[in-house]
Amino acid sequence: MASYFTVDIHTHILPEHIPDFGAKYGYRGFIHLDHHKPGCARMMMDDKFFREVQANCWDPAVRIGECDHHRVDVQVLSTVPVMFSYWARPQDTLDLSMFLNDHIAGIVHRWPKRFIGMGTVPMQDPELAIHELERCKRIGLVGIQIGTHIHGTNLGEPRLLEVFEACQELDMAVFVHPWDMMGADRFDKYWMPWLVGMPVETATAITSMIFSGLFERLPRLRVAFAHGGGSFPATLGRIEHGFLVRPDLCAVDNRVNPRDYLGRFWIDALVHDPAILRLVVDQMGASRVAMGTDYPFPLGELVPGDLIHGMPYDKPTKDLLLGGAAMEWLGLDATRFR
Repeated sequence: MASYFTVDIHTHILPEHIPDFGAKYGYRGFIHLDHHKPGCARMMMDDKFFREVQANCWDPAVRIGECDHHRVDVQVLSTVPVMFSYWARPQDTLDLSMFLNDHIAGIVHRWPKRFIGMGTVPMQDPELAIHELERCKRIGLVGIQIGTHIHGTNLGEPRLLEVFEACQELDMAVFVHPWDMMGADRFDKYWMPWLVGMPVETATAITSMIFSGLFERLPRLRVAFAHGGGSFPATLGRIEHGFLVRPDLCAVDNRVNPRDYLGRFWIDALVHDPAILRLVVDQMGASRVAMGTDYPFPLGELVPGDLIHGMPYDKPTKDLLLGGAAMEWLGLDATRFR
């Protein structure tokens, strides 16, 4: 097998020990870990079970061992999206964000050739978000992970513009991840929030950012979207058609064809299907599709890079998909990790 520099842009991590933030702040809704047996913990939202996680969700040594086994050179670390806490009081979300960001920065500082860090910020309060964004840069993080909406506010709304302006000015990348999926009251069976809701969330975020003119205003903003851009690649034709036939509804804030933005943002390659990978690479270009696995969760790619390695692409294309696209999105030089 040919040798590739491999970067996983989509991995999640938690501190092993999370304080009782509900007790600290005086209200409920925050996550803590119940370490009910060695190497295994329950993520609990107050007294409600959310998800079970293993030691690879918090132990860097376990992660490095698994990366070595799967020939992953570098992981990009971000928190688990349920930790965003955009619904909480902004000052409390800031405090929680600082705790999570310091944890990730500490790991990156200790293993700088194996990990890259993304922060989280209180997006519901743009002033506080920018304050923590600036601190993220100071402590060695290279960007932020945000949700597909901010407690019901779409990403293209004007009140969020100043945060994205700060990301561009500070040269901080943005990773958009679905969370708090729409229609959850209808998706109570069959794991549909994760199977159906997440792709729609991501497509909504991309469409909102395009139609709002955000990418026009901020041409140097580097944004990547999780899960292969969700349902956006497969519905781009419909989105473009709507833009062309009903500009009175779609082109109210931006008169540029949505298709013209292909190549202006990145997506990860977590699509689970060779035909869809071909589609997104053809649409976006290999330099805009970066390997991402959703490690360490089971809905992700269980063998990192397996889908890409199995495609009949030449080595330069696979070099981009496995590492080159990631480095360009992050604004980093691969020689730093060798």
